[in-house]
Amino acid sequence: MGTILVPVYSSSDALSPIGSFSSQLSGDVRGLTAASSGCHVMWYSALLVAPSVLFAIYLAISAIKNIKKYFLGRSFIMISYYVLLWITTLLNLAWCSLQEWECSPGKKFLWNLLSLFTSSGMLFLEISLVAFLLKANYSGGMEALLHNFIVSGTLVGVDVLLKVIYVFGFGIPLFIGVGSSHWSKWGVWTIHKLLLTAAYGFILFVHFSKWRDKLPPRPSFYNYIAVMFVVSTLAFFASGLAAFGVRFGIWLYNFTVISYHSMYLPFLYVTFLADFFQEDFILENAYYSEMRDAGFFDSEWD
Repeated sequence: MGTILVPVYSSSDALSPIGSFSSQLSGDVRGLTAASSGCHVMWYSALLVAPSVLFAIYLAISAIKNIKKYFLGRSFIMISYYVLLWITTLLNLAWCSLQEWECSPGKKFLWNLLSLFTSSGMLFLEISLVAFLLKANYSGGMEALLHNFIVSGTLVGVDVLLKVIYVFGFGIPLFIGVGSSHWSKWGVWTIHKLLLTAAYGFILFVHFSKWRDKLPPRPSFYNYIAVMFVVSTLAFFASGLAAFGVRFGIWLYNFTVISYHSMYLPFLYVTFLADFFQEDFILENAYYSEMRDAGFFDSEWD
């Protein structure tokens, strides 16, 4: 009677069915882990791209319909803000649409550069807007425009210089989705968000203090400051948690990133730029009515 030879495998043998299955399973898990740590899932990109595309379309339609209003307002400051808004919107749209660059080793430099320009443009809008409103000067003078942009540009320039040193000098992945173990990245973002939170919190403190007369009497300004204070506080809290290795901190920080890049520019436009032009034309109509009642246009009917 012949002997039947049955091959015996150990689970560690590469030829073993169990071993090959476990190797494939562990490889898939490693791949998913690497993708989740460096790349974002589809819904993440969709939440970024969809609002950015819709706002760019809305901004283009609004610009075509109100092109005369923008340039007949004779406000250098507001025209400059619309130009900055367009530049930042296009940069933010590119940043939201090119999320796969973050996962491509060959495009890491381009991704860092794009992220640097996008974040700096949005930060410049933040700082210059607050400086403009605190100055409480809504005239279209070039001197006010230059002074505002010089102050804002200096602060943003320092921020850009530090980020360039961190990213390209020390190799800190500020704009790369790494895990919470990279404490230096989250330490930098914690300090960055702390400074923004302190700035917005100080303005809110002054608003509720006896020095509130120093601030501009615009309700939209305080609504803007309150919203930005909440967003900055959440980002600061999330960065601090991520620096201590808490996974919830990374999730919360990603949520603030989605909210900021998808909603900040529309929020800025609705609460400030569109409101300013609407009030400007209401004032022009009021001035026209006062002059008409005073008889300045009676000679036109003679």
